[in-house]
Amino acid sequence: MLKDRPTKLVPPVLATMAAWCACLILVGVVVYFFALGIGRLSFVALPVAIALLLTALLFPLTNSLRQAGMRPIYATWITMLVALAVLVGTGWLIGARATEEFPNLVEQVQATARDVQEWLITGPLHLQQAQITQYVDEVAAMVNTQRTAITGTVLSAGAVAVEVLASLVLLLFVTFFLLKDGDRIWGWFLKGFGSMSPRVDRAGRAAWTTLSHYVQGTVAVAAVHGLIMGIVLAGMGVPLWAPLAVLIFLASFIPIVGIFFAGTVATLVTLGAKGIVYALIFVGILVVEQQLENHVLQPLIVGRALNFHPLAIIIVLAVGGILGGIAGAAVAVPVAAVIYRALPELRHQPMALPPAEPSAPPGGPEPPGPAQPSDDDARPATTGPATASTEAAAAPTTTSAEAAASPAGRPSEGSETAAGAG
Repeated sequence: MLKDRPTKLVPPVLATMAAWCACLILVGVVVYFFALGIGRLSFVALPVAIALLLTALLFPLTNSLRQAGMRPIYATWITMLVALAVLVGTGWLIGARATEEFPNLVEQVQATARDVQEWLITGPLHLQQAQITQYVDEVAAMVNTQRTAITGTVLSAGAVAVEVLASLVLLLFVTFFLLKDGDRIWGWFLKGFGSMSPRVDRAGRAAWTTLSHYVQGTVAVAAVHGLIMGIVLAGMGVPLWAPLAVLIFLASFIPIVGIFFAGTVATLVTLGAKGIVYALIFVGILVVEQQLENHVLQPLIVGRALNFHPLAIIIVLAVGGILGGIAGAAVAVPVAAVIYRALPELRHQPMALPPAEPSAPPGGPEPPGPAQPSDDDARPATTGPATASTEAAAAPTTTSAEAAASPAGRPSEGSETAAGAG
């Protein structure tokens, strides 16, 4: 009689692929709705994300004041006031320099425009004055055509200003309380995960370390970049060199894309103010300094916290820019770095520690070991109940050792919590 053999309706490879596809579809749906929620809550999500970056930047000062014996509330207020003073001083410097040098910039741009017009007429192109006038009229007509759209954008910007002000207030409040009560907030947050709190704690600490290194390193690199380019622009006598240096500093927070934007603006100002020779010199210095930054400063300062391929950075910037605009592009790379460092800690399961040898109290008897036979071993062997009791006493030790050495055993929640706390 033939035995009935079970028939496989689906090959194992196809079943495995189907399971993976189902998991990927589920993850994609979760990510889609999460991104949709972030987009709807961008009014809250972006200020909170920027507040986390500011907290990572300012926390070393607050921590130093706390370690000096200052109360947390006073340390937080001093940190916020120092940050506000730096922002106000930078804004005053930019405003003062712009007010002083803007008329000079207009005169230099007009002189450069006349030189270019004369070169177009007398140079190798040999254009006619009528052709140049026609080109200028076409540009003016295009600007007039777009005047309605520009006016509508300006009017809508007035409505957005209220939202920006509210977001700024929320950002300041979140930064203040994260600096003051960050440890208490994190402890309260961990209570909601129960037995998973050790893993979440490890992931959170790894993410915070990565974020702190990234923000502090990026600020240091951006400061060096802006300072060098500011010195170069000031040495060339380019007007508005201070605002351009600040623009280069801020644009350095957006990898790859920011430097192209800031470098283009600075090059155009240099071209209009000093001519094509100075503009080419500035571009050459900018390229050399950017290469030194990418190959020396970035690997030494930020490389340990962020080790992304340029393609990954471009994709992350594109996604962040689509979801949150300029602010989304600015926070996209650190968010991706934090997720990349936190996920391994969430998936990691600590190994169970072997049972420690009992330690004797001071002045007490030493614990028995395999190299130190006890008095019972020196006595002659006995039979009967004594032997049975000895075997019974040795049985739990053997069983516990086998259980501890079993590869199939998993660490309990208590051991995982102890390992995570350690």
